[in-house]
Amino acid sequence: MKRPFFEDIKTGKEFKRWYWLKEELVAICKQCNLPFSGGKFDLQDRIAYALDNDGQLLKRPKIKKTSNFNWANEILTPNTIITDNITFGPNFRNFMKTEIGKKFNCHGDFMDWVKENPGKTLQDAINQWQILEDRKKDPNFKREIADHNMYAQYTRDFLKNNPGKTIRDAKKYWLLKKQLPTESGFIRYEKKDLKLLKSEKEK
Repeated sequence: MKRPFFEDIKTGKEFKRWYWLKEELVAICKQCNLPFSGGKFDLQDRIAYALDNDGQLLKRPKIKKTSNFNWANEILTPNTIITDNITFGPNFRNFMKTEIGKKFNCHGDFMDWVKENPGKTLQDAINQWQILEDRKKDPNFKREIADHNMYAQYTRDFLKNNPGKTIRDAKKYWLLKKQLPTESGFIRYEKKDLKLLKSEKEK
C-alpha cells in the first residue's frame, strides 16, 4: 500500500496514518489556505482538523506573555532574570558564548530548561548548561530524542537491536517503513521491519 495523494484523503484520521515531511505539510497548508507557521505536529493537527471540519481552522488558546523584556536588544548580564518571553536569537547566543566560550551549543535540552525556569538568572542558566554537558561524560548517557524526530529515534533503535549493521542500513529500512500507514501516526522501529527489504526485492 502506497501513501495516497493528499487530494484523495477525506478524513483527519486517514491523513495522520501517513508520514509527511514538514515541507509537504507546509505546501498542503498553503494549498488549503491554512496558516503554515509552527512545528510539524502543529501543521499536521491543523490539516487533520480542516479535513474533518470543512476546511475550518483549528484554534488553539494563546498563551499570554507577561514580560516585555526585549531579548533581541537588551544588554545581558549574568544577573539578567529569565522571563516568560525569552528568545534564543543572536543576542542571547552571543552572550552565552562570551560567558561559556565557543563550545556553547544552544541545544534542545538547554532551551527547554530555560523556558521552564522564568525567574531564575542567566547565571543559573550558565550553571545548568554545564550540568547538562557533564552528562556526556557518562558512557551510558543518551540524550532524549524529541517526538517529532522520528528518523533519529528509528535509527537509534535499529542500531541497538541490530549489532553489526550501519546507519546506512537503518536508512534503507526507514525509507521503506515511512511509506507504510500506521495507527498512531508515529514511525517506530520493530523487529519485523527486517522483512521489508526482502518484500521490496520480491516485487
